[in-house]
Amino acid sequence: MKEIETIYTDKKEVSCNGGVLGHPKVYLNMAPAGEVVCPYCSKNFILRKEEAVK
Repeated sequence: MKEIETIYTDKKEVSCNGGVLGHPKVYLNMAPAGEVVCPYCSKNFILRKEEAVK
């Protein structure tokens, strides 16, 4: 079973294309929760704490 990848970022909007295996490029918004999961590959994007309080 493949581990879910977690990516920490300073941006509230991110894009994901699935990396090596690939999928259609999607744009994801982390507001207001400060995190989002890609609906295709399940990568978990998390907003860094310093940025989340702004």
